[in-house]
Amino acid sequence: MKDQFGRRIRYLRISVTDRCNLRCTYCMPEEGLAWIPKPEMLAYEEIAEIVRQMAALGLERVRITGGEPLVRKDLPDLVRMIAAVPGIDDISLSTNAILLPRFATALREAGVARVNVSLDTLDRDGFEEIARRPARRFDETMEGLRAAEEAGFAPIKINCVIMRGLNDHEVVDFAEITRERPWHVRFIELMPVGENLHLTDRFISTDEVLEKIRSIEDLLPDPGPRGNGPAVYYRFPGGAGTVGAITPLSHNYCERCNRMRLTADGKLRTCLFGDHEVDLKGPLRETGRIEGAVAEALAGKPKRHYLELGTAAGSGGLAALSQVGG
Repeated sequence: MKDQFGRRIRYLRISVTDRCNLRCTYCMPEEGLAWIPKPEMLAYEEIAEIVRQMAALGLERVRITGGEPLVRKDLPDLVRMIAAVPGIDDISLSTNAILLPRFATALREAGVARVNVSLDTLDRDGFEEIARRPARRFDETMEGLRAAEEAGFAPIKINCVIMRGLNDHEVVDFAEITRERPWHVRFIELMPVGENLHLTDRFISTDEVLEKIRSIEDLLPDPGPRGNGPAVYYRFPGGAGTVGAITPLSHNYCERCNRMRLTADGKLRTCLFGDHEVDLKGPLRETGRIEGAVAEALAGKPKRHYLELGTAAGSGGLAALSQVGG
């Protein structure tokens, strides 16, 4: 699969639900959203069929996202279906890890190789402020990380959305983890959408983040762990893990984009922040085939996003990042 600019698309992020057990301030309104009605959501069998048909066109890698994907029942069943598709050689999961102690082993056995864990603070009180849920959820997240290690997921990546005055004082603490643990801590710039514009003055670039880390010791460029994303990686000399930077605002990486996103209600979204999406659910349920809709999506995939700090104009109409799994 190639888009109109010659970029090879071989990676699909699949949102299995728009619901979440947290309300992170940059990701979802505290009161939640108008959830997708169950009949409008893709069944697991439908998701697996979409993956099967796209794999025949060149899809190779899949990431399962939400909202929080583990709040959807029987997720290992979907993983097994996808793992059985010829041509799919990598299945990963994005999660807040709260439910991983319950599901880590089953997910690993089903075929998930790698996990990305959202963790924006190492402080219980800070967690309550950012996630807007009780601090005990922080303890559950840390238990989930331990469960991920015990289940054998590798690499383990930590995604930290960095915000001035909320968690930027923890940058060095996060980075220090990578000296001893084989974790890959990635600092992500705040991405403006409709419901988080109140955080505009919290924006901090990853250039500034890396400067803070380099103030304690220089970082060496590193190829980083296996993955499909746009992070640029560094390592402390002798460090077990890496420090990564994801820069959607300060340095966009659209020329390297290799992905599309499938929403929980069956839309193929060609850019996280574009307004171009193509319905796959309708053709799948009506005719059983989606090749034409996929071709239409590829032909319309935009050259780049147009995010701009302080406005939602470039966000493609997103109210919250939780709607498409980031």
